[in-house]
Amino acid sequence: MTSIVFDTTQNVSEIKQEIKQLTRKQNSAYGLLIALSLIGLWAISLSLLFSIHLDQFPVWLILPAILWQMFLYTGLFITAHDAMHGAVYPQSAKVNHFLGALAVTCYGLFSYRELLEKHWLHHRYPASAQDPDFHDGEHNHPVRWYFYFMSRYWQWKQLIGLTLVYILLRYVLHIPQSNLLVFWVIPSLLSSVQLFYFGTFLTHNEPSEGFNNSHRARTNPLPPFWSFITCYHFGYHEEHHEHPSVAWWQLPIVHRLHRSC
Repeated sequence: MTSIVFDTTQNVSEIKQEIKQLTRKQNSAYGLLIALSLIGLWAISLSLLFSIHLDQFPVWLILPAILWQMFLYTGLFITAHDAMHGAVYPQSAKVNHFLGALAVTCYGLFSYRELLEKHWLHHRYPASAQDPDFHDGEHNHPVRWYFYFMSRYWQWKQLIGLTLVYILLRYVLHIPQSNLLVFWVIPSLLSSVQLFYFGTFLTHNEPSEGFNNSHRARTNPLPPFWSFITCYHFGYHEEHHEHPSVAWWQLPIVHRLHRSC
């Protein structure tokens, strides 16, 4: 992607002014409502899918249901990511970080505090040896990079915690094992692949000519609809690094503003 270059001081001033307008909107209840809607929708959807009889469920609906739940899992992580930048509910850091912690707990029992520390390293040292999201120079193939990436975040305490959750769901709440596998395990794993591919590999994989911006990031120039479907606009990644406090649902506007210059 061509580097974002502003032609005149006037263009820079106009963009800064419009970004201020975006952050004013964030200071309303929009971000809070969107975050609560995503978390609530994920919980309701998962509960409904747990309650169905899979052997009576139309076969042709199973894949769409998996992809739908995967998409909601990705929404949980994107919500937590926005919270790390204070973009979910800027009026209250306590509420903002609580929702972020709730989202990553639902996503996979991650520690919000640990993710926050690693994410700030990512922004401070993007696509470098100090970046926990980046490969080590040896695992740069997308498949090897993915497993290396996961090894930097996955911990044994999560496996123990998820095992206990499985026991609770399976033997206390009596949710069928097939439902747990199809609608809980598989969507969450696919979501991690989605987040890695669209949010890390495509956006921080160094091009042959090298990076052309200080953020060492690239944008996936998809139309807004496909940008949303693929990863909640996380593909507008150079824009995110340039304006990290802008919420995910406002990144298409920032992308459009940058393209207009």
